[in-house]
Amino acid sequence: MAQVQRMSRLMIKTLRDDPADAETLNHKLLVRAGYVRRTAAGIWSWLPLGKKVLENVIRVVREEMDAIGGQEVLLPALLPKDPYEASGRYDEYGDLLFRLQDRKGSDYLLGPTHEEIFTQVVKDMCSSYKDLPVILYQIQTKYRDEARPRAGVLRGREFQMKDSYSFDTTDEGLVEAYQLHRAAYIRIFERLGLDHRIVSAVSGAMGGSASEEFLAPAPAGEDTFVDCPNCDYAANTEAVTFNATAGDASGIGPVEELDTPDTPTIETLAAHLGVPASATLKNLLVKVDGEIVAVGVPGDREVDLGKLGEHLAPAVVELVTAEDFVGRPDLVRGYVGPQGLEKVRYIADPRVAAGTAWITGANKDGKHAKNVVAGRDFEVDDYLDVVVVEAGDPCPKCGTGLQVDRAIEIGHIFQLGRKYADIFALDVLGQQGKPVRVTMGSYGIGVSRAVAALAEQTADDKGLCWPREVAPADVHVVAAGKALQTELALDVSEKLGAAGLRVLVDDRAGVSPGVKFTDSELIGVPKILVAGRRSAEGVLELKDRRTGEREELTVDEAIARLTQQQD
Repeated sequence: MAQVQRMSRLMIKTLRDDPADAETLNHKLLVRAGYVRRTAAGIWSWLPLGKKVLENVIRVVREEMDAIGGQEVLLPALLPKDPYEASGRYDEYGDLLFRLQDRKGSDYLLGPTHEEIFTQVVKDMCSSYKDLPVILYQIQTKYRDEARPRAGVLRGREFQMKDSYSFDTTDEGLVEAYQLHRAAYIRIFERLGLDHRIVSAVSGAMGGSASEEFLAPAPAGEDTFVDCPNCDYAANTEAVTFNATAGDASGIGPVEELDTPDTPTIETLAAHLGVPASATLKNLLVKVDGEIVAVGVPGDREVDLGKLGEHLAPAVVELVTAEDFVGRPDLVRGYVGPQGLEKVRYIADPRVAAGTAWITGANKDGKHAKNVVAGRDFEVDDYLDVVVVEAGDPCPKCGTGLQVDRAIEIGHIFQLGRKYADIFALDVLGQQGKPVRVTMGSYGIGVSRAVAALAEQTADDKGLCWPREVAPADVHVVAAGKALQTELALDVSEKLGAAGLRVLVDDRAGVSPGVKFTDSELIGVPKILVAGRRSAEGVLELKDRRTGEREELTVDEAIARLTQQQD
């Protein structure tokens, strides 16, 4: 017999108005429907209904992880500093880490992710190739000190995450484990009812080689991705590549200096010369681990600092300030050009290809230069895709104009390789009797993020609208208010529970039918069964929360219909 939850005994408080600080749909509705409560900035309490939804997501994740041979463990959230210092991530994570000391002054942190600790566990437990391959996973609370926690449970400082790790003796084994996880993630998100895209991604501070993200398209998403309407190409904008085309500088004359007073920006320069911004070369100065670096892009494009940071990770990338120009006569603010730059690393977008000619700064105040040719008048130290991707940019695979959309990252899978195995000397005895270095994969799912993503994707103008797999109940029985209606509602609820359905019944006294109906739509259980005006005849109204379709049924018909839909 499934549980029958009576709202008269449920700790729930619904709200008619949106929270004043809510910006996103999931934040508004999860609070209004009584699923979560804000405890502090980026820290949320999961109330009874919210905990049911969260646990349903966890159940689906656990079932699919077990199906691929994953073994569940639970590692501590309070972690010693030393393993993260050994990997370098104690510094790389910077202000994102929650750092603390115990009473003896020893340094600890709250775990943001657990690659280091899992590696040490396997090093302690596995000594032979016979012990591998193995997939370990946990579903646990993670901690990151977000500078601007926002969007409800979507970006918190404390959040639920499933992280799993594969350990193999061969690269082929790693690829197999990666594909097992990839297929499991597809099944998980399909079961949860999440519309999702699989996109190429960059590994960033995680390290490793192959990396893909699972994104749930939603306006509230903080990730931007592209997909091609003509082929199967899709990627996080930070992973989009551009195929450069070399220019022909054979007919370009020598560099010519131009008098361009009061033109420190691309807009003022283009207007002054009467040329399109695309003919100019923009040079942005940044600091990479404190060293000044110039980044060149066409003048009509912007530098994507996030993308640049991902390419240069784990180095820290910052914009220069006015103080950085002090004592640097070679750097003229607003008039920097790549030609003649000394002791400055020059990174360029592939569009600044060899043989292309530009109008750019002349490294003199009020002066620019034209006919500045890449490869002839200046050299590029590194080519990196660093521009902000725009709709219509050519698909790297087929050349069709790309579409740009926003999405919520709900999963990320990495082929880490031997990065952490090398750090912690994770070896096992191989078949030939010699030590073999283990190779690893890392695979994460944002469990609490999945709840927020579902709320964003499935809600309508009336409230939440959960898929059955994650809903806090299968059916929401509403007693319109009179004693006979309440009696019928409770009776049918017990029968539904006995038939194996999870039931939420609104038997609250002194609450108007209008409020109950509004709450049933706000709470978002897939089926709503109303004991209303025809209760004396034993007739109920069954409503589909998603489609709004209604039909009148007897008690036996309603039970049969709902039980059949459950199967």
